[in-house]
Amino acid sequence: MNESTPEPSESDVLTAASAIVDAFAATDTQSYFSRFAEDASFVFHPESRRLNTRAEYEREWASWLADGWSVAACASSDQLVQTFPGGAVFSHTVDTTVNTVDGSESYRERESIIFRRLGDGELIAIHEHLSTVPDSGGDSSAAGSGAAEVTTNAEEAAQ
Repeated sequence: MNESTPEPSESDVLTAASAIVDAFAATDTQSYFSRFAEDASFVFHPESRRLNTRAEYEREWASWLADGWSVAACASSDQLVQTFPGGAVFSHTVDTTVNTVDGSESYRERESIIFRRLGDGELIAIHEHLSTVPDSGGDSSAAGSGAAEVTTNAEEAAQ
């Protein structure tokens, strides 16, 4: 990334984020991970350590799937796009429901995804950070299985 690389448009960032979220919402492993750089890093509050590469996260994801995990529902709100030369930060609040062998679990979390613009103009995610949302008296849990992002542009357009 350098100063001569143009800033992506807000629309470009929302499209890239939506592709990640849509793949996550469908538990589409191949499509989901194809949106992240091989050297992407991941910080998920439920995990005991940072995942330093996409391959590390893919192994973790595979273990969740093997344990019966899948995404049941997701919704995004409070989206913010911040662009800079060569990339962007996308942040939002995400409500996720996952299926596990013990039943369904729901979470409200905040997430940031950092994008880098590639030479062909495509945006690829290079970092993802998931954190809890302070309890405001609601009944949403902030714990999680490390599950990440969720939204669809159709859901946003309908609001």
